Amino acid sequence: MSELAAAHHPAILALVSYLEHDALPSIVLDTDYNILAANAAYRRQFAIEDRAPLGEKCHRVSHHYAVPCDQAGEHCPMRKAWDSKVPERVLHIHHTPRGPEHVDVELRPILDEQGRVVAFVERLTSITLAAAQPQQQGLVGQSSAFKAALGSLQRAAPAQIPVLLQGESGTGKELFARALHLGSPRANGPLVVVDCTGLTESLFESELFGYEKGAFTGATQRKIGLAEAAHGGTLFLDEIGEVPLAMQVKLLRLIETGSFRPVGSLRTVHSDFRLVSATHKPLKAMVADGSFREDLYYRISGFPIRLPALRERVEDLPLLIDSLLQRIAGKGKAQVDTDALERLSLHPFPGNIRELRNLLERAWLFADDGVIRANHLLDEGGAQAPLGTNKRELHELKALAQALDSFNGSRRELAKQLGMSERTLYRRLRDLES
Repeated sequence: MSELAAAHHPAILALVSYLEHDALPSIVLDTDYNILAANAAYRRQFAIEDRAPLGEKCHRVSHHYAVPCDQAGEHCPMRKAWDSKVPERVLHIHHTPRGPEHVDVELRPILDEQGRVVAFVERLTSITLAAAQPQQQGLVGQSSAFKAALGSLQRAAPAQIPVLLQGESGTGKELFARALHLGSPRANGPLVVVDCTGLTESLFESELFGYEKGAFTGATQRKIGLAEAAHGGTLFLDEIGEVPLAMQVKLLRLIETGSFRPVGSLRTVHSDFRLVSATHKPLKAMVADGSFREDLYYRISGFPIRLPALRERVEDLPLLIDSLLQRIAGKGKAQVDTDALERLSLHPFPGNIRELRNLLERAWLFADDGVIRANHLLDEGGAQAPLGTNKRELHELKALAQALDSFNGSRRELAKQLGMSERTLYRRLRDLES
């Protein structure tokens, strides 16, 4: 059906009239990606100067693409909905009057009497749990790996299902837990964080369940436990893989029944909370070797979300750096120069975003003019951080590695052959090993 014919189809005219009163921003598309109509909510939130982009291609308006999304490396809900003839959802980054934003896109096909697709309704929900541009707090990212985790978070947040955040240390598990809480019906309740690392069995029990006055030496007054404090909100068990095995059965009972007894008490306390857990440990392997209870694992992992390491989302590095510098510098202006950014982009970041923040915080103290340069990137001991090198240095290191593989003499002889001092050779070898 042509754009003109689709726009004047009686069913579509009725649909446009209905959508005008929809609270969600919505547009009607023909089968060739042309925008036939846009409701008032769309014009308020996404249109420039309240001008509906009628007749324009949806991919050009939303993404500034000259071709459909699936031809530009994105998932295209129209292509999927055309084949499935059922609603399809996808997470996209759209250009808006406020800059790039994460948007949850739902596309519904409109069928004629013969079951043929004649048009689509696209409904857009802006995601406020993460930003696609620098901000002073919360989650930021644009990479495919980040969007995959964010898409899972967006689906899980409104539900009561227990969520297990899995990822390396420093990947932002607490930020994801906070976003899950803020996106849930319990957002007005408390978010209570329990750090499970380094706690003995007795300390873990008293922290989680609380205790009565006189329950043990030093218990001079009654203390409310963190499980009770989380009533009406979210209980976040960070590094749950560290929970002592003997305590896991009591934790399982708490999760299953929502009830527990404070240390030294005969009374039973009930707490209504949503559970979010996180770990960097391989819980399945721990279940296999008996160091983590299988029944507890299945209780906490109703909806697992894998958080990507920084090296898997290196394209987010400039965005993360800008956001972290806003948080570090406050009202002061800070930026990273080209050489420093190049060195950072070549670094594998085993400590992930936490390591990046630590590096930037140290570098910022040396950036008297507000510009962080490569020589400001220092390690914990104050020496130049062993980060990735620039392209020229990287080429030199690759050449050195090839020379090492093919050379059978001593390092002194190798230094002489390469035309450098032994001291320089040792420094370059140290760079190569870092």
